[in-house]
Amino acid sequence: MKRRERLAKHAWFGLQIVFTGGLTGLFAGIVITFYNILCEMAEDFSRGYYDFFRREPAFIPLLFAALFLGAVVIGGTLRALPFIRGSGIPQTEGAMRGLMRFAWFRTLTGMFAASLFTVFMGLSAGAEGPSVIMGGACGAGVGRAFRRNIIARRYELTAGACAALAVAFNAPVTGLAFAFEEGHRRFTPEVFLCSFASVITAVVTRNVLRWALGLSTGAVFTTFSFSAAAAADGMFYLYVLLTAAVCALAGAAFYYLLLLVKKLFGKIGFWKGMGRMLIPFLLAGAAGLITVNVMGGGHAFIESLGSGASGVVSVFSSPLWATLLIVAVLKFAVTLVNMGAGVPCGAFVPMLAIGAGLGALMSLACRAMGMDPAYSDALILIAMSAFFTSVVRAPVTGIVMAVELTWSFAFALPLVAGVAVGYAIGAVLRVQPLYDRLLEDQLQEAALPLSPVSARFCVRGNCMAAGRSVRDILWPAGVRACTVERGGQMLVAEGGRRLAEGDVVWVTGESSAPEECLEALAQTLGDRLEEPISSGQPSAEGVRPSADPPDREDT
Repeated sequence: MKRRERLAKHAWFGLQIVFTGGLTGLFAGIVITFYNILCEMAEDFSRGYYDFFRREPAFIPLLFAALFLGAVVIGGTLRALPFIRGSGIPQTEGAMRGLMRFAWFRTLTGMFAASLFTVFMGLSAGAEGPSVIMGGACGAGVGRAFRRNIIARRYELTAGACAALAVAFNAPVTGLAFAFEEGHRRFTPEVFLCSFASVITAVVTRNVLRWALGLSTGAVFTTFSFSAAAAADGMFYLYVLLTAAVCALAGAAFYYLLLLVKKLFGKIGFWKGMGRMLIPFLLAGAAGLITVNVMGGGHAFIESLGSGASGVVSVFSSPLWATLLIVAVLKFAVTLVNMGAGVPCGAFVPMLAIGAGLGALMSLACRAMGMDPAYSDALILIAMSAFFTSVVRAPVTGIVMAVELTWSFAFALPLVAGVAVGYAIGAVLRVQPLYDRLLEDQLQEAALPLSPVSARFCVRGNCMAAGRSVRDILWPAGVRACTVERGGQMLVAEGGRRLAEGDVVWVTGESSAPEECLEALAQTLGDRLEEPISSGQPSAEGVRPSADPPDREDT
């Protein structure tokens, strides 16, 4: 009977997760779809008025006056809403792991308006990063509306974030990969159920809305074609390895230069820090007057590199190689400055655009060395993924994303080889995952006071932890199961240890919200035992050693 009750409890909890995940996907799908449509319109509009200023240079001072005012507006917004600084992905990952919190409605509306404004002003601003934090805010709103505990809210927040990325790219598997590889860096059944329900609902919502509005619902990049090159020969792999190595080195340079630029911007304090927005806004104006390819996230530039496009817009009538070099260098510089200053705009697609520009340059070089031009599209795609992987350190996301953006598996094996080279070079050069490093910096700036948490819980037969392995439980941030007492014997709480009714689990760690942490643990494990426990670690006597160390959630 108790086993049936436990199974019924798990089934009911699973249904709740699927239901709230679906609601989160619906909410995020509507918000992010309209946000991306507005970003496309804002980018087209900014291209139009920048074209006017190129034709009428006498009015250029008005452009820079508007950019000056825009910098002041965004600087003031960030003082009021510091949580929306940057792309929003590091903050979202911190909230997914239980390390940070935010007011969901203020974050949603603030990032929506601020990031859309930066696109309108012509900055090198993508929509995907802001989409992730807004999707997370949608999930947090659903969790709060249903009065879920802090652990269940993390499920909803994760579901909203990965659903938003799936909607932005029309790439559901990429969204799921992001949840596990970037968000939690681990797999739990509940996270998968909630994220899967949310992603599917969000993508369906996105496609229905775009179809109703007469917009495209297909792949994001449609100009890339691989039919002319049915299979990769041996020489193409050499070109792939060379191109991936160059892009990975550029990615490592991007990472270390970004850390330097962030440090330099941290020293700018005039106008109470608002003055640091002047540099990225004025630089964006100068870059936008040089070439339209630097503006926006980079979708249009990447599309123009495909063999099915009419070609890249030339910079001052320069040859193709010079245009590609200018665009890649400018995109590299303005993206660094935007991220270093903390402009509320996405850097996800701008990084892909940098990789695509480098890939196009390497394609020209490889064609000069004898490569068949039919392989150019595949080489650009691989370069894009290699650069992204070397910076973000998420190889699975990089591979899946490249496939879903073009809806083609034709060059999956060379793609894996290129991403592997990018990942390996990043590891050799000690490049940390970019968003993890940015999250660490933000946590250090916040410096939330931590309180010790140490308690024992008796596992109830109908609680969510009963019958589950330690690794399959989403523990509060900073708190871990240390030992399991069973039948008078003390066992190590290793990852594969399955908890049973009557087990006494000793949990220890630190938390910025200890009372909420203990409440969530009680809802997950069962009754908290009030008797005092001895200070320090339990005695090693009677503790059964394990061949494998306990699994930990990487936070």
